[in-house]
Amino acid sequence: MEMKDTNEPKPDPGYGNQGYPGADYPGYPPPQNPYGYQPAGYPPAGYQPAGYPPAGYQPAGYPPAGYQPAGYPPPGGQVPQGYPPGPYQGQPGQANFGAYGGPTAMPNQHGAPAAAWMPTPAPIPNCPPGLEYLSQIDQILVHQQVELLEALTGYETNNKYEIKNSLGQRVYFAAEENDCCTRNCCGPGRPFTMTIVDNTGREIMKLNRPCRCSSCCFPCCLQKLEVQAPPGTVVGYVKQNWHPCLPKFTIQDENEQGVLKIKGPCIPCSCCTDVNFEVKTMDESSVVGRITKQWTGYVKEAFTDADNFGIQFPMDLDVKVKAVLLGACFLIDFMFFEESEKKN
Repeated sequence: MEMKDTNEPKPDPGYGNQGYPGADYPGYPPPQNPYGYQPAGYPPAGYQPAGYPPAGYQPAGYPPAGYQPAGYPPPGGQVPQGYPPGPYQGQPGQANFGAYGGPTAMPNQHGAPAAAWMPTPAPIPNCPPGLEYLSQIDQILVHQQVELLEALTGYETNNKYEIKNSLGQRVYFAAEENDCCTRNCCGPGRPFTMTIVDNTGREIMKLNRPCRCSSCCFPCCLQKLEVQAPPGTVVGYVKQNWHPCLPKFTIQDENEQGVLKIKGPCIPCSCCTDVNFEVKTMDESSVVGRITKQWTGYVKEAFTDADNFGIQFPMDLDVKVKAVLLGACFLIDFMFFEESEKKN
C-alpha cells in the first residue's frame, strides 16, 4: 500500500490560495466570509444614509394609509339618512344616476377627460341640504345634452341638463321625468317633473310644471312652476305675468310673495345672437341679474333643440331665490326654445 507523505502541505481553501483548485484568486474576496470581511468603499449591512427617513416614515401633513375623509361615505356605503336607496346612488366624485339617465364618470368625448365635480361645501345653518353649492357662486351654466335619437328621428325624449359653475365644474344634473305620450303629444307645453341631483345622486330639487296656457288670450291660466328644495318642501314659484307682447315672469317665495321680476325681449329669437332675459327688482328700477340663451352655432341650433343657458345673480342672493331662478331657466327653455329644431 502506497503511503502518503504526511509532511505534504495541505491546500488552504482560504483567501488567495492558488494551489487549491477552486480557491479564490488574489484580489477577490471570498464568497462567504465568516470573519466579517468588508470590502473597502462599501457601507456595512444595515447602513442608513444620512438625510433619508427610516422605513415606515410618514411625512407630516399627509394622512395615514386608509384614511377616510370626514363627510364621505366608504365605497359602497349607504345613501344619506332619509333618502331611499336606488339606482341613482353613486360614490363621491363619481356621478351615477341610473334611472335619471345621468352621466357616469367617463370621458365626455373620445379621449377627453370627464368634467370635474364642484367640491362639496360645508353645511350652512338654515340652508336646505344641497343648496350650499349655490352660496358660493354668482353664475350658473346650464347645458342641455344632445339626444341622438331625437336629432335623427324627431322623436321627443326626456330632456337632460348638466348644471355647471363658471369654472366648468359640475354642480348638479337635471333630468325630466315624463311619459312618451305626454312628450310627443303635448310638445313644449307639456307638464313635467324635473329632478335635480348632486354628485352623490342625492335629490336636491324637484320642479313641477302643471298643464297650463301660455297665450295672452288666457290671462287667468298662465304658466306657473313650483320649486321644491329638498323634494317635498316648497321654496318658491315662477309665475308668468300677462302682457300682450313681452314675456314677463315673477319670482315668488314659498308664500307666493314677489321677490324679483324677469323681463324678456319682444321676439325671443336666437338667430346668430344671444337672447337676454333681464332679472330686475320688483319695481323694475334696476337689473340685478340675467338669464341668457346662448347662441351655440347654426348646426346645433338648426338640427337639435339642445340649448345652453347662462344665469347671473348677486353672490349674496338667498340660495332659495337662486334655486327658483334656476327653475325659471328651465321654464323659459320649454316655452320659447324647445321647438327650435321643428321651426327651422
